[in-house]
Amino acid sequence: MLNPEEKQGVYTAILNRRDIRTFLQEPIPEDALQRIIEAGHHGPSVGFMQPWNFIIIDNDDVKNKLAWACEKERKALAIHYEDKKKENFLALKIAGIQESPVTICITCDPTRGGSHVLGRNSIPETDILSTACAIENMWLASYAEGIAMGWVSFYKKNDVRDILHIPPHVEPVALLSLGYTNDYPEKPILETSHWRERLPLESLISYNQWEDLKE
Repeated sequence: MLNPEEKQGVYTAILNRRDIRTFLQEPIPEDALQRIIEAGHHGPSVGFMQPWNFIIIDNDDVKNKLAWACEKERKALAIHYEDKKKENFLALKIAGIQESPVTICITCDPTRGGSHVLGRNSIPETDILSTACAIENMWLASYAEGIAMGWVSFYKKNDVRDILHIPPHVEPVALLSLGYTNDYPEKPILETSHWRERLPLESLISYNQWEDLKE
């Protein structure tokens, strides 16, 4: 059981964690990085399948290639928006791969554990959901270490597979950039940029059966 101070620390980390895109060049201590990855490895996984791998990227050439893949996808996605929305989208900073000292590619192997994994037999997507739990653990651990993290999700999977030599059956779920920052916002970037507003929690809760979003 947590004492009151420890319990408040957990909620503080949950509420204050941010998706960061701007990083300092200051290196991350090796022991802190190891603790963050260890937190990811202790994420809950359905059937204890542990479908994740952690590819640590600190080579500038590899970073540049990943940044190229992300920028290519950002420009491609811009065609879905028009006028002011397109302008706002292109103004968003979506990645800090070249700035951050370390980026970690989190993968998901859907074959790990064989063809009959407890829980995944019924819902195949639980391997990806388990990987997302590992990512959230890493985010909270990073916050506890005073290290910023940004989840980069603008890329074509095959580009990342080619760059990092990932087997074709393995999913590159996320690129997580880590580092120290002097730009840590009080609210999520997409909220302060007025891209979207946080939905009121009471509009999302129903009891015993589904209810549509309450206005």
